[in-house]
Order: sequence, then structure tokens, then C-alpha cells
Amino acid sequence: YQRRVHGVTEIYNETLFDLLCPQSRCKLDVKQDTRGHPVVPGLTETILEGLSHAQELLERACNSRLTSTTRCNERSSRSHTIFTFKISAHNKSSGARTSGVLNLVDLAGSERLKTSQAYGEALRETQCINKSLSCLGDVIVAIAEQSSHVPFRNSKLTHLLKSDLEGNAKVLMFVNISPLDDHVQESVCSLRFAQKVSTCEVGVARRQPVGS
Repeated sequence: YQRRVHGVTEIYNETLFDLLCPQSRCKLDVKQDTRGHPVVPGLTETILEGLSHAQELLERACNSRLTSTTRCNERSSRSHTIFTFKISAHNKSSGARTSGVLNLVDLAGSERLKTSQAYGEALRETQCINKSLSCLGDVIVAIAEQSSHVPFRNSKLTHLLKSDLEGNAKVLMFVNISPLDDHVQESVCSLRFAQKVSTCEVGVARRQPVGS
């Protein structure tokens, strides 16, 4: 087995950045590989040495992620993050090779401008976050309704998650809500979004030998 981190992507204001090389802040873009899967060329990749190494990389990425203070949250994430982890296996007896990809996705929470009172750059950040989450909701509805067209390309977030949502994958989503009365509107919106997600069937994950 070979375990490799294929990058930690930050989606900030519909622009992609490498969280494992934050000092560069070079703008990246989504491309397609030879099998039609979305990839981000230029991300920092590294062979994973073990659990402690994975935790170290996650901590590095989290420390590089953009946050700010809003009226709703003292430390508010201003971007989405995708941690891409790949395992490749080689059966020496049969010669078969297989691989799998795990994406750990941390979505920035939606915000009501009336509540957060964001302005300036924070306002633009809020608008981009809410728009991308709305696009994700549109994709989920299209999949649930078995629509002939699923709008994956309407945002960088949904474009990057296309391989996870189009059928040959397993998806698990956790929705965090606040127990405070002051946040009841946001909590209800989050629960409605979770209800929408629960009606969506993305398909069945199947093993695909490398090269098939």
C-alpha cells in the first residue's frame, strides 16, 4: 500500500489556494484528468508516513485557513477546505492495482447578512460562501430528482466534488447546529439542508482496478 496526500485545497471567494504552501498564495484552477475526474494541478503532494503525519498536515492546513471575527462567530471560517487522501494498492500475486480517494470536506457555514452585519471584504466572503452552498443544494436536488443535467460547474466547490457526488462513491455528511435560541433561524436552515441531503442517493461505490 502507498498512502499519499494529494493536497489540501482552500476555496476562498471562488478562488483555489494550496493550504500546504500558504506563503505562495498562487491561484489554482480545476482541470480534468484523463478519466474525466476533476483535479487541481499545482497542489502540494506528499507520501503519508502515518497517523501523526496526517494530523500534522491537517493542523498546518487549518492554521493557514482564512478566518475572521463576525457578529455571529469569534473565529469564522471564510472558506471551504478539501483534504484529499489517496491509497494505492498492488497485489503482487495477481499483479492487480487498485486505488481509492478520500475527500475530507469542511464547509464554511452559511450566514445571514442581517445577523452577521458583514461589510467590505467580509460581505464579499459571505456572498461567495452562501452562493457556493446554494449551488451545492442545487446539485443535491438535481441528483435526488434524477435530473438529466446536474449543475456541477456552477461553483468551484461542486465542480471539485463531482467525482464524490456523481455515483461511484460513498458520502457521509455531518451538519453542526447551534443550541442557542439566538441562532434558531440558522439552525432551522441547516436542518432543512440536511433533510434535503438525506433524500439524495448518489449511487453505489464499486471497485475499479487501475487501468480499467
